[in-house]
Amino acid sequence: MAAQILAAFVWRRSFGLTAFSDILQCVLLLSGTLAFIPLAGRSHGRTRLFWILIVGGLSLWMSYQLWWTYYEVILRRDVPDLSAWDAVLFLHIVPWTAALALRPQVQRDEYSARVGRLDFALLLTWWFYSYVLIVMPWQYVVANIARYNRNLNDLYSVEKFVLLLGLLACWLTTKGEWRRLYRSLFWMTSFYSAGSTLANWAIQRNTYYSGSLYDVPIVTAMASLSWIGLRTRLHLPQSEAQETSTVYGVWVARCGMIAVFSLAWFAVWAISDSETPVRIRSFRLSLTFLAALGMGVMVLVRQQLLDRELVRLLQRSREAFDNLNRLQAQILQSEKLASVGQLVGGAAHELNNPITAMLGYSDLLLSTALTSEQRPLAERIGLSVRRTKSLVASLISFARQTKTAKTVLDLNTLARTAVKLSEPQWQALEIDVKTEFDTGLPKVLGDSNQLLQVCLQMLGNGLHVLVEQGRRALTVSTKSTGAVCLLQITTESIPGEYKAPKKEDCGLGLAACEGILREHQGQISQLLREDGSLLLCVELPAAQATPAKAKDAMIPVLWQSRPYA
Repeated sequence: MAAQILAAFVWRRSFGLTAFSDILQCVLLLSGTLAFIPLAGRSHGRTRLFWILIVGGLSLWMSYQLWWTYYEVILRRDVPDLSAWDAVLFLHIVPWTAALALRPQVQRDEYSARVGRLDFALLLTWWFYSYVLIVMPWQYVVANIARYNRNLNDLYSVEKFVLLLGLLACWLTTKGEWRRLYRSLFWMTSFYSAGSTLANWAIQRNTYYSGSLYDVPIVTAMASLSWIGLRTRLHLPQSEAQETSTVYGVWVARCGMIAVFSLAWFAVWAISDSETPVRIRSFRLSLTFLAALGMGVMVLVRQQLLDRELVRLLQRSREAFDNLNRLQAQILQSEKLASVGQLVGGAAHELNNPITAMLGYSDLLLSTALTSEQRPLAERIGLSVRRTKSLVASLISFARQTKTAKTVLDLNTLARTAVKLSEPQWQALEIDVKTEFDTGLPKVLGDSNQLLQVCLQMLGNGLHVLVEQGRRALTVSTKSTGAVCLLQITTESIPGEYKAPKKEDCGLGLAACEGILREHQGQISQLLREDGSLLLCVELPAAQATPAKAKDAMIPVLWQSRPYA
C-alpha cells in the first residue's frame, strides 16, 4: 500500500505506473484469496461453505482484475466501455452476500436451513433479474454507453450498500471472533466502496488513470484482505454459537415476498416507459414473465416445505399432549401410591408389636412338652408368624421406597408357596385350586418376600371374585413368552354378564403390588374373558444370567421340596 501511494505521488501518468498498479492489485488479490483458503479447508458444515463463498467472491474479483490488467498491460489498450466482464465485477459481491445469509455463527435446524437457502435463492434470482433488466439491455439489445455506465454504476452502488448493511448488522449482532471478523470485513468493504465510487466519479470527468491517487482506497481494501485472512482463527469457539432468531427468518421471508410482488411493478414499468426503445421494453417484459415463472416455482416449493413442517409440528404437538396426559396420570398414580405407602407404613409399624408377641409365644409354646400331633401345628404357627413378620417388613420397605437386594428366584416356587400358605383360606371356602407350572420357566430377578406378597395378593383377589360369584374353581399357572415370565390366576368361567373390578377398587393390596412390580420392571393386568372368567396376570422379565446357586433359601424349605397339586 505504501508502494502504491509513493508511486502515485512520484510517478507521472505512464505505462510503467499503469503496469505497476495493475500488477500490484493482482498480487494483493491473489494474496488475500490464498489467505482465506486454509480457513475453508479446516472448517466443516456451514462454516466451510461460508469461507468457500468468501474465496469465491475474491476469485471473481481477482479474475476481473486480471482481465483489466490483460487489456492495459498486455494489449496496452483501454478497457472497452461495453464488456461482458462487467458482469463479473457485479457478481463478485453476490457470494459475499450469500456468505452473510448463511450465518454460520447461529445454530439452525435442518428445516430452517432448507427454507433459508430457498429464500436466499429467491432473492438471488431477483438480484440477477435486476441486473439483466436494468443494465444488459443497453449492452446487447440497444447499445448505449452512457445509459449502460450509469445504470451499472447505480446498481453496483446499491449492491455495495446492501453488502455494507449486512456486514454492519452481523457486526452488531455477534460477539467474539465473529464480531472481529465482520468488523474487519465492514471496514474493508467501506474503503473499497468509497474508492470505487470515487474512481467512477473521476472516470466520468476523464481524470482517472490506473495508479492514480484514486486507487489508494481500493488498494488499501485489497491489502487488508490478507491481514484479515491471516489473523482470523481457524477454529472459532463453539461457545460463541448463538441461538437462531425467528425475526431474521421472518424478515428474509418478507423480503422474498416483496421481491416476488415487485415483478408486477417492473412489468408495468417496462410497458409504460415510453422513453426507452420498443425492443428494450419487449425484452424487459419477456424477462419479467420468465422471472415470475421461476420465482413462482420457488414460492410453491417453499410453501410445500412449510406445509410439511406444519404437519410435523402438529404431530409432535399431539404426541406431546398425549405424553403430558400420560405424565399427569402417572403423577396422580404416584401420589396415590405415596399416600398408600404412608398408610401401609403406619399400619405395618402398629402390626409389629402383636406379631412380635405372637412370635415369642409360639417359640415359648415349642419349648414346652407337646404331643406328636400338636408339635407340627405349633411349628406351622411359628412359620406363619415369621412369614407375616417378613411380609410386614416388606410393606415397611415399600412404604419407605427403599431399594432391596434382588436375587435370582424361581417363580414356580413362589407361586407354589403362595398356594400352600393360602391353603387354609381356600379350603375353608371349599374352593378347588389347580396348578399348572411350566417346568422350563426361566428364573426371575427380585426380592422373594415382595414377590411372594404379590402372589398372595393376586391369589386373594381371585378367591374374592369366586366367593362373590359362588364359583368353586381356580387355576394358578406359569409360563414364559420369550424374555418375559407370566404368573396367571384364572377363575372358573362365569355365565352371564359380569364386570371385572377396577384396580383402584381392589384395596391397598393391589396398589402395593403395582409399586413392587414397578420396582421389578414388571406389570400387573387383568382381563375379563368372553366366557366370564377373570384372568389376573403378573409379568416379570426373565433374569439375564443365573448364578451357580440361586438364593431360594429365603422361601420356606417346606414348600421348595415338593410341588402342590
